[in-house]
Amino acid sequence: MDFDFNLILVPLTIGLGIIWLLEKLTLKQRKTRGRGKESLLVRWAYDFFPVLAVVLIVRSFLIEPFNIPSSSMVPTLYTGDFIAVNKYAYGVRLPLTYNKVLDTGAPEHGDVAVFRYPENPSIYYIKRVIGLPGDTVSYNQGTLAINDTPVPTKAVNFDADAELTSQLYPAGQVAPGQVLSEDNAIRMGQQEESEAKYFEEIQGDNKHLVRYLADMNSSQYAPFLQQESPEVVSSEGTEWRIKVPEGHYFVMGDNRDRSADGRFWGFVPDDNLAGKAVYIWMHKPPGLNLPTFKRNGSIDWYYCCVKE
Repeated sequence: MDFDFNLILVPLTIGLGIIWLLEKLTLKQRKTRGRGKESLLVRWAYDFFPVLAVVLIVRSFLIEPFNIPSSSMVPTLYTGDFIAVNKYAYGVRLPLTYNKVLDTGAPEHGDVAVFRYPENPSIYYIKRVIGLPGDTVSYNQGTLAINDTPVPTKAVNFDADAELTSQLYPAGQVAPGQVLSEDNAIRMGQQEESEAKYFEEIQGDNKHLVRYLADMNSSQYAPFLQQESPEVVSSEGTEWRIKVPEGHYFVMGDNRDRSADGRFWGFVPDDNLAGKAVYIWMHKPPGLNLPTFKRNGSIDWYYCCVKE
C-alpha cells in the first residue's frame, strides 16, 4: 500500500471544481454558447467534477479501498486481498493534510488498523493494534501480556488454503541477479506452511488467529526492541517489555515471524492513523489470473476454517 491516490484525486477535484464554479458564476459558456459548444475544460468540469467530488468524499471520510501487498497479516489477510477501510472509525481527517477535524473514536485492542508508516508517511501499513496509549506490552516465553495480564491464547488447528499458501512468496526478482521462479516460490510457501503453528488470541471483543513459525523468533532481531528492551537479545527473543507512550499505539502483524512491525521500528502516532480495516471484498491472485470473491467477508472471519 505504497501509493496515496488522494495525491491525484484531490488536486484534480479542486481544479475541476474551480472551473465548474467559475462557469456557474461568470463564464456561463454552456448558457451563452449552448450545450456541447463550451470549451473542453468546462465540459470536463461538468462531466467529471460531480463524480470526482463524490468519490473524494467517500474515500476521505467514509470508506476507502486498499490492497494487501505482503504476507505480514497472514492468516487474517493474504497478499492480493482487497479490503474496505472505515475512514471515520478513528476520527474524521482532512485529505492530504491528515488534520483531525472530528473525534469519532479510537483504536481498541485487537483492531486491524491502517496507518501511515512512521518512518515514511507516504506509505500505508496495516497491522493489528496490540498496545494502547499508556499500556505496558510484554512477552515472556510465548506469553503476550498487556499491563501484566496475559492475552488469552490457545493453540488451534487451522486448515490453510493451499492456493493462498502457494502465494506466500512472490515469484520474480528477489535481489540483484537473483530470480525466484514460480515453482520455487510455491515450494517455499508450502514448506513454510508445514512449519507454521496457529494460535487463537482474544483481545477485548476481538478474537483472531496469529501465526508462528517453528524454531524461529524474529523478535530477537528487532532493532526497536533491542534498544528499548535489551533483555530481548540475551533471551534470544523470548522476553521483552515496552511502555506505550501517550498519543501512540503499538502494533504487530498476525504473521508474527514474518512481519516488520512495531517491534522493529517503534510506535504509531495517533496522527498517522488512517482507518479501521473492516471487510475483505476481493482477492486477486498474482499474474494474469482473474479476481475471486470466495474470501469475501468481515475481518477475522476465519472460524469457518478452524477445527476445535
